[in-house]
Amino acid sequence: MPGLVSSEKLFTDLEMCFSTTVLKDPSNCSKMNPQLTSLAPDELCSPILPGLPDDVAKYCLALVPRTKFPAMGAVSKRWRSVIQSKEFITVRKQAGRLEEWLYVLTGDTDGKGNHWEVLGCLGNEHQLLPPMPGPVNAGFGVVVLDGKLLVIGGYLECEGAGVVSSAVYQYDSCLNSWSTLANMNVARYDFACAEVDGKVYAVGGYGADGETLSSAEVYDTDKNEWILIESLRCPRWGCFACGFEGKLYIMGGRSSFTIGNSRFVDVYNPEHHTWCEMKNGCAMVTAHAVLGKRLFCMEWKNQRKLAIFNAIDNSWKMVPVPLTGSTRIGFRFGILDGKLLLFSSEEEPEYRTLLYDPEAAPGSEWQTSAIKPSGLCLCSVTIKA
Repeated sequence: MPGLVSSEKLFTDLEMCFSTTVLKDPSNCSKMNPQLTSLAPDELCSPILPGLPDDVAKYCLALVPRTKFPAMGAVSKRWRSVIQSKEFITVRKQAGRLEEWLYVLTGDTDGKGNHWEVLGCLGNEHQLLPPMPGPVNAGFGVVVLDGKLLVIGGYLECEGAGVVSSAVYQYDSCLNSWSTLANMNVARYDFACAEVDGKVYAVGGYGADGETLSSAEVYDTDKNEWILIESLRCPRWGCFACGFEGKLYIMGGRSSFTIGNSRFVDVYNPEHHTWCEMKNGCAMVTAHAVLGKRLFCMEWKNQRKLAIFNAIDNSWKMVPVPLTGSTRIGFRFGILDGKLLLFSSEEEPEYRTLLYDPEAAPGSEWQTSAIKPSGLCLCSVTIKA
């Protein structure tokens, strides 16, 4: 039968693309993937879809639209563990099924609170995320790792006293749910954080007693723990981080080695566990985003020019922002479909979101977009899953 032959050929091709680990010992299963530890032994080694090899079953699940994943996760613990896994995103990528959604922390219109919402996944419809388990602090960090959003640390006023947090919360974009990860070793806020080659780094900032920090740590996803690494050469705070070519770049903010805002760039090489320094950074950055191998920044003193850093040759170029209306408008950045979105940081009813396309023909890089948060954009992340 032609249909049967083509199916068999498909399964053979899939087996070449995706490797299946035969898990015969349940104790080994949980060691290989901590997310499976809540499964009973029979669930660990039972087939995902009866009658199909697990690699083919994973491929079948990966073809389903992302909006269906929360319901799929409720079918069984085995399905839920598959959808939560790092491998599942790899399978969806190879199947050409990755979907890019923009998540925005939005200030409520009354100015008394905020909430996370999703933009750009279903036209311009706004969808609210479930509430985060802990409070939304000031000076926190956000990182995307394996299709999940990590909200890290921060500062909170509680009964007249300031509390610095070491807590880490994780939002699973596939299952639309929050969980709590291991705390950092050092409580911190106004620090730099970024993902580099599957690792999350937290560097510098202010500590629990208001002291400036030079300490740095990295999150081990397999062990769910933070590990201290080589510290910065001096304390640094109010800075931000990004990853390029397997290295961690720390820019902006202030350093105890400089008067005023620092233009020095601290660069960490995870392979050699060492820091080095560059001198062509930017200062007083109010917004930043990474798109491909380029970093986009907006400096406080010049809200009408976009500073673009090219990691290939460590060069900067300035691009004028064609802003209409009030010159007081500042920006928060978003990334969607390979383009940079500039959201207003102030209530400006007449403002339309600016869109910058770095790959467009000269003279046509700037457009406007209908994509807009329901309130003020406090920060945003893009998740492909």
